[in-house]
Amino acid sequence: MTDTVSIANPLRAGMRMQRTPEPCTVVIFGATGDLTHRKLVPALYNLQRERLLPPGFSVVGFARRAWSDEFFRESLLNEAKEFSRSGVEPTLWETFAEGVSYVQSSFDDPAGYAALAARLNELDERRGASGNRLFYLSTPPESYATIIQQLGAAGLARSPGDGWTRIIIEKPFGRDLAGARALNAEVHKVFDERQVYRIDHYLGKETVQNILVFRFANGIFEPLWDRRYVDHVQITVAETVGLEGRGGYYEHAGAMRDMVQNHLMQLLTLTAMEPPIGYRADAVRDEKVKVLRAIRAVAPEQVEQFTVRGQYGAGSIGGEPVPGYRQEEGVAPESGTETYVALQFFVDNWRWAGVPFLLRTGKRLPKRVSEIAIQFRSAPLMLFEGGPLSDIEPNVLAMQVQPDEGITLRFDSKVPGQANQIRPVTMDFRYNAAFGVESPEAYERLLLDAMLGDSTLFTRSDEVEASWSLITPIHQGWANAAPPAFPNYEAGTWGPKEADRLLGKEWRAWRRL
Repeated sequence: MTDTVSIANPLRAGMRMQRTPEPCTVVIFGATGDLTHRKLVPALYNLQRERLLPPGFSVVGFARRAWSDEFFRESLLNEAKEFSRSGVEPTLWETFAEGVSYVQSSFDDPAGYAALAARLNELDERRGASGNRLFYLSTPPESYATIIQQLGAAGLARSPGDGWTRIIIEKPFGRDLAGARALNAEVHKVFDERQVYRIDHYLGKETVQNILVFRFANGIFEPLWDRRYVDHVQITVAETVGLEGRGGYYEHAGAMRDMVQNHLMQLLTLTAMEPPIGYRADAVRDEKVKVLRAIRAVAPEQVEQFTVRGQYGAGSIGGEPVPGYRQEEGVAPESGTETYVALQFFVDNWRWAGVPFLLRTGKRLPKRVSEIAIQFRSAPLMLFEGGPLSDIEPNVLAMQVQPDEGITLRFDSKVPGQANQIRPVTMDFRYNAAFGVESPEAYERLLLDAMLGDSTLFTRSDEVEASWSLITPIHQGWANAAPPAFPNYEAGTWGPKEADRLLGKEWRAWRRL
């Protein structure tokens, strides 16, 4: 344990040490929705429990429903009891709830924003928030521009006195490159880029944050992290669930917009990026943007060569029968929306030239797991050719993002005994077991960082546009191609067999996780 921590110390010297933000108020638009109740408020309560919130911290909910302060607090408490990782301690919740209030308004009503401004000024006086405000857009994407415009018109984009104002915008940030540019333009009419925090909760997960520490604080692995030693990289985000009542949203999004453009592209950039000049927000994000700009774009006419899309049919998950996608509520009977995507990308720079990055994500797959797997090139095996030792598997370094956060290294070893047999073995590291503490939820880290003004784990405007510039041509190619024969994989399997052709070489295989 001591050795592990000491290895990480060089990078930690430049990282944010744990500290409490300045007094502030968090305003949540769409405060009656599931994200607020299941993720945001439980995360804020856990930060309070860890003594990471400032005295006088306040939360203001803003939504259409005609709720009172008391009803809003009671609703939050009921959900927090179920979704807070630490449970709810009554006395602590009472202290937390003292700062919770609610403003009822539609998102396009100027009177609602006037009432919000009055509430914020009152909290500044009564609870000492000092004019510091963090707005969180937990709403459907079509409401983003309206809320931003109304905040600007009400004078809420700038804080009174010496306070700060920041805004967190949830994914998806646009539906395509043109939409992302248009939304960025609307945002920048009201807020400076330094005020804007585009959130992807994957970046708050411990393993994702640890990629930079693992790569750049350990002299063992960084020299091997390039085209000379790496055969290919697999990035998998697999889900066992179906739509969970989100059929209307998913029909307009699909797996590419819902998962690839944000989650998987973030994992790719952190895996492939060059060392930043420091652990500072723009230094890290500069290197991520360089990766996106180096990825070889898939032209619309190349989609059949570099992409595979799928849609699940009826099957079983965990021994229980489940319907096909087209039988889900809110889905068209002949829907062409993809629930599975596999892609082959190449990063055309000095470090990664010729190394395929294989991405896949899907719903109704056999296991819920997110993983980055680095498969190294095989060693010269002429020593073992033609004998019982010839079937040697390549080394793999796998970083599990969820659900069991950790790192696994697979290497080959001789089996004890007189026979000459080689078998792959693994070395496993698990965060919770190694450090003896429960990892915080992703939203806890990200909300705290936003209050602290640390935008390292948030997405910059040019990064969003660079990502969409890779995804939009694929959508265009799919629109022009003949529709696949959906459904083309059974629920509970690892997706359509056509994805195997993206591996490029017959001896490569998708990992069976």
